[in-house]
Parts: sequence; structure tokens; C-alpha cells
Amino acid sequence: MERIIIDMDEVIADPMGAMIEWYKKEHGGDVDYRKMLVGSWIKGFPDKDQPMIWERLRGPGFFRHLPVMKDSVDVLRELNNHYEVFIVSAATEFPNSLKDKLEWLEDHFPFLTWKQVALCGSKDLIFGDYMIDDHLKNLKGFKGKPYLFTAAHNLEVTGYDRINNWAEAAGIFLK
Repeated sequence: MERIIIDMDEVIADPMGAMIEWYKKEHGGDVDYRKMLVGSWIKGFPDKDQPMIWERLRGPGFFRHLPVMKDSVDVLRELNNHYEVFIVSAATEFPNSLKDKLEWLEDHFPFLTWKQVALCGSKDLIFGDYMIDDHLKNLKGFKGKPYLFTAAHNLEVTGYDRINNWAEAAGIFLK
């Protein structure tokens, strides 16, 4: 059975959307999407507020209640019937996220078992036939077929096949 490696943040979970919504509500500020093109959506926040954004990301609870990317639950449920699916997140960068991410997955993707989840530091140790991720650093060393999941910080990246949303992913993997 072929194996699909699927990232969490900006692929099945929406931390950027949650952070922007919180920032606008709590601080009345706005973001500059053009500045995100340097490879990090955090750069879209005003320079003076970026330390606060990092602090929130590193704090307990942020990753627990993130919105789910549209269609991801239905498509992953179906993918799980046809592929070996693994959710892989470079979560150790944010140690408080580990428990949050596991509980979030249990809530939204209950058809996946704990054996299908890898929370790690580097995805270089991961192998599979396909990887869907929003960060180039995770796709560069991958030995299988990489797919770049479109996000605000990678819009100008070229040289990879893209998946823009989960309906499109279904068209690629469930034909």
C-alpha cells in the first residue's frame, strides 16, 4: 500500500487564520500578506508585534482549537481507506503544541490512530511515496513525490507540483 505523509499546520489545520483572527480582534491590527512571501506568515505581522505572535505560538493551548482546513476531514477519511496515511508535524519546535496537536487530531480525525501520527523535529527521517507539506524545507530532502500545499508564505515558490486545497487533493489521489 502506498504511503502519504501529510503535514498539519497550514495543511489540515489553520494556525495562520486563527492567529490573524485573534490579532485583529484583540489588537485591532492588520497583516501584510506580501511580507509573508519571504517564507513565514509571521513576517506579515508588524515587526513590533512579531515577538508577541511567537510567544502566543509557543504558549500552551494555541494549537488545541485551530480551525480545520475545508474538506480535509472527508478527503483524509477516504485517503485512509486507500493509502497508508501518516500525519507528520515538526511539532517539537513548539513543545507546548504536542498534547494540543494530539487532542486536536483525536477530535477532528478520529479515524486516524495514534500509530499514524509522528510529532518530530525534522522530517528528514520520514519516508513515504508522497508528502503534502507547505514548507520547502520539509519537501527538499523527501525521497518520494513531494506536493507543495499552497499557503500565503509559499505563493512565489516554483518547481513543485502544488495542491491548492483538499478537493484538488482528492482529484489527485482518489481518481
